[in-house]
Amino acid sequence: MRLVKYLLHFFVLCLVQADEHDHMYNYGEEVVLWVNTVGPYHNRQETYAFFSLPYCRGTKASISHYHETLGERLLGVELEFSGLPISFQVNSPKTVYCTMHLSDEGAEQFENAVAHHYWYQMFMDDLPIWGVVGEKVVDNNGNPTFKIFTHKRFQIGFNGQQIVDVNLTSENLVNVEAFSEVPLTYEVEWIPSQIPFSSRFDKYLDASFFQHRIHWFSLFNAFMMVIFLVGLVSLILMRTLRKDYARYEKDRELDELERDFGDEYGWKQIHGDVFRPPAHQLLFASLVGTGCHVFVVVLVVVAVSMLGELYMQRGSILGTIIFAYAALSPVNGYAGGSLYARFGGRRWIRQMFLGASLLPVYVCSMAVLVNFVAIYYHATRAIPFTTMLEVISICIFVILPLSLVGTVLGRNLSGHASYPCRVNAVPRPIPEKKCYMEPLSLVLVGGLLPFGSIFIEVYFIFTSFWAYKIYYVYGFMLLVCVLLAIVTMCVTAVCCYVLLNAEDYRWRWTSFFVGASTAFYVYLYAVYYFFYKTKMYGFFQTIFYFGYTSIFCVALGIMCVLLVVSRSFVLLNIAPTSSCRDLFCGQFLTQCRRVGFLSFPSGGRLYEVSSGVSSLPGTC
Repeated sequence: MRLVKYLLHFFVLCLVQADEHDHMYNYGEEVVLWVNTVGPYHNRQETYAFFSLPYCRGTKASISHYHETLGERLLGVELEFSGLPISFQVNSPKTVYCTMHLSDEGAEQFENAVAHHYWYQMFMDDLPIWGVVGEKVVDNNGNPTFKIFTHKRFQIGFNGQQIVDVNLTSENLVNVEAFSEVPLTYEVEWIPSQIPFSSRFDKYLDASFFQHRIHWFSLFNAFMMVIFLVGLVSLILMRTLRKDYARYEKDRELDELERDFGDEYGWKQIHGDVFRPPAHQLLFASLVGTGCHVFVVVLVVVAVSMLGELYMQRGSILGTIIFAYAALSPVNGYAGGSLYARFGGRRWIRQMFLGASLLPVYVCSMAVLVNFVAIYYHATRAIPFTTMLEVISICIFVILPLSLVGTVLGRNLSGHASYPCRVNAVPRPIPEKKCYMEPLSLVLVGGLLPFGSIFIEVYFIFTSFWAYKIYYVYGFMLLVCVLLAIVTMCVTAVCCYVLLNAEDYRWRWTSFFVGASTAFYVYLYAVYYFFYKTKMYGFFQTIFYFGYTSIFCVALGIMCVLLVVSRSFVLLNIAPTSSCRDLFCGQFLTQCRRVGFLSFPSGGRLYEVSSGVSSLPGTC
């Protein structure tokens, strides 16, 4: 019984021990200070292990850290114990915790770090801390002297049993000299604070930057653009199409022999080709399915980020994106499989594999390319081999089966085509048209307005990812996504109408590239941002920037593809319905009567009759 009692007491003590998971500490309990990475200030993603510089460790025994999430491993988080003994609410005076013995190589490393403005990152109770390695001092003669900070002063704010604030001050500059001994010191001061635990991350959120009046003005600008485009599309649908219908109805009321069918022009002339399956229909259906998948994932992740404040946890946003993409894979299979079935495609298994692997293969290929560069530079951004196997396993054992389920459901539930017009057996020749009606011109012009509605938000997103900002205004992002969807669909409706008026029925791929052109302009803006808004340099950071920016732009372009194709399909189902019912069937019946053929309801056979029986009931 006594042994059981001791074990019970030990178990209770283990439960009340504080750590960085429950964020509750008792007086005198250990507070762990983790060191993460070090690297050039202007190259945020070029990071190396903290102890790659010849820093010495503290005297306390080392504590191992395991990656808690997949997002941490992919982001290159490498937490190591600093070795500094820190106790909750216990002040520590200035104390030497180790002494560095600088060799010639070590001094050269520190000089290079100071010359390139190296900074380092630490974590205490999940709160990030940043510090600078040293400073370069230039004397009156222009000779540089490299100095490093050797003293760290921590001011830690606490509210009850919780840590709510951490500040680091680097002091005591010392010259970097080879074969010298440099003692490293630290001190800790605990300060009572009234900051609630739920608001301790507010100091890292730059409200003056993200909630600037320019941000609000960009939303207002995009909203006014939406009103203009919705009015323009309404004008096309309500006035232009109505005039077309009135003209065709007037022609219909004329005597059959007085009609001049050669004078008809415009979008009604291609009713038999407008729903023709596009070239490379397997690829097209896979891209549309992937676009639908990405769009749903973006909405889910933004909604979860608004409710859960994911920016407080390391790698949580990236982990949420991966989980949402894998869990929502049936959306990809359903959208792509149903569209491919409506096209009449028979290789649905190949389409399922292509749709499920299209975006993951591109992302993994780009990540592998960047990973080779990171391994060469010995950077922490190098993804471990086991992590890569984990991602591949998710693609094979989660995404593929769920995509198969979605494809089967899509083919059976909505895989039957119900077009308002019958597709001609022989494609209609496409006439020559003016240069501004060519698909290439429409593609180049069509992406400008959607890009204009989001480029301010793109600036804030780029600044938060490539600079030292934490993006937290996901409500803005949700509004921008909605405005982007409306603007893109309206622009596509206009481009589609212009293309069809030129009697060009290649609207599917044209709509595809109209949406993708928005991502093209975003990538051009990324090039401008790299050269004029940042001070990035070096081969590693350049490859990392343009590689992962291309992933962002490809995902954005594929998402816009869903919007433009769905909008074009809805528009074309509205416009040709009455066209086929009122105009073309009447024209076909008239032509049948002219040549002396009528189709009777009995058996669906054609009988040759004289022109005198043209009043007999016929069907189109």
